[in-house]
Amino acid sequence: MSMLVLSEASDRIPPSASSRDIKAVTEIAKLLGCRVYYIPQDFTICETAENALFHIPKQERETLGVWIGYIPTPERYTAIYNEALRKNIRLLNTPEEHLTVQEFDRAYPKILNLTPESMTITDLAQCQEVVSKLGLPLFVKGTVQSRKARGWKACVANTLAELEILSQQLLNLENRSRGRIIARKLVKLRHVRSTPEGFPLGREYRVFVYQQKVIGCGYYWEGEDPLKKLSTSEESKVIELALNAAKRLEVPYSAIDIGQLEDEKWIVIETGDPQFSGVSQIPLLQLWNEIIKIDKNDCGI
Repeated sequence: MSMLVLSEASDRIPPSASSRDIKAVTEIAKLLGCRVYYIPQDFTICETAENALFHIPKQERETLGVWIGYIPTPERYTAIYNEALRKNIRLLNTPEEHLTVQEFDRAYPKILNLTPESMTITDLAQCQEVVSKLGLPLFVKGTVQSRKARGWKACVANTLAELEILSQQLLNLENRSRGRIIARKLVKLRHVRSTPEGFPLGREYRVFVYQQKVIGCGYYWEGEDPLKKLSTSEESKVIELALNAAKRLEVPYSAIDIGQLEDEKWIVIETGDPQFSGVSQIPLLQLWNEIIKIDKNDCGI
């Protein structure tokens, strides 16, 4: 029985980098023989997970499933996971495992010393303590996402006042922060390019890991870059660090972003659930051939 895919690909959603990724991944999954079922992006119309998965038949035996979509709320992930399980479909990450890799403040205690020192802010009154302990400047992001698409100034605080302003802006963006702001010691990654908004495109790689095996690895940013290609020894260091982080996280399916500092040291940038992570420049055919092997191995085929 082939891997089952829940996809949020839709022509009704406005074009974006995420929507393009979701469509491309869905097409590759179909091409390789996965059974694809489309589900709505939220519960606005269908109202419940039961309605969202109504058209999917109950499986005769437990079947592995992968969700391809936009980052869901914790409540939505749990609802879809449980309804899928009721139909004998087991997503690769449980709700708890999903949150462990998707929300940085949950992942951080597990990857200490692999990533820049960070603190969590839930109230602006905590900003002074954060500055006292971490110093300035600071990289500021929500526990789920940053605002790097808006440029360097939307992510970096050089003063206490700027930290308070950026934190308040992120607190107002529930989908990015979920009420928690992450302030991190600012580090400088090797780079030669920047976005039009002034955000440096660091030498960074996204690694997908399933059960301590790398199933996909690719340069993080779009386009060509003089620093993109890894030497054999560099690739080994990236993979080793990603596997170390994945082992500490103790989550079956994880996305680990690895970046290189100006002094050439490698660090973990952040983590995520690959079901909702952009594929960056990871070769899709290679990735999904590995995902299909997961299905066969777990089912004893």
